[in-house]
Amino acid sequence: MDAFAVAICKGLSMTKMSWKNAFITGLYFGSFQALMPLFGYLLGSHLHNNILYYEHWISFLLLTSIGINMIKNAKEKIDSIDNSFKFYTMILLAIATSIDALAVGVTFAFLDFNLLFSICFIGTLTFSLSVIGVKIGNMFGVKYKSKAEQMGGIILILIALKILIEHLLS
Repeated sequence: MDAFAVAICKGLSMTKMSWKNAFITGLYFGSFQALMPLFGYLLGSHLHNNILYYEHWISFLLLTSIGINMIKNAKEKIDSIDNSFKFYTMILLAIATSIDALAVGVTFAFLDFNLLFSICFIGTLTFSLSVIGVKIGNMFGVKYKSKAEQMGGIILILIALKILIEHLLS
C-alpha cells in the first residue's frame, strides 16, 4: 500500500499522463517489493534484530526528505517542477517503500511456504497497483497542479510518520 500511495504521488507530479513513466514506476516498485523479501530471506535470522532496528528510520528519512522536496518544488513555477522519474529518485522511493519487506523476508526464513510464488505474487501485485496509482494520481494532478504536488509531498511525509509511529508503538 505504501508503494501504491507513492505511485499516486508520482502521478500527481506529472503534467501529462505517461504510460512509460507509469510502467517504470511499476517496475521499480514491483521489483523492489519482490526482491526485498528474497534478500531478507537470504540474510536469515542472525541479522533479524539489526534490520528491524533500522528499517523504520531509513524509510522515515527517505520519505520525509522526498516529501519536503516535493512541497518545496510545488511552490516553484510549474514549468520548473521535475517529474522525478530519474534513476536516483526512483531507487530512493523503491527502497523507502520496500525496506519493511526486507524485514518481513527475514521471517520468511522460519516459515514453510513457496517462496518463489510469494515473491512473484508480491512483485506482480505491486507492479499493477503502482501503474494504477500513477494513473489515478495523474487524473487529480492535471486538474490541481501545484496543490496536488504539495498534497503528494504531505502524503509521503504522513507515510513516513506512519512507519515510524508503528515501529515505536510495537
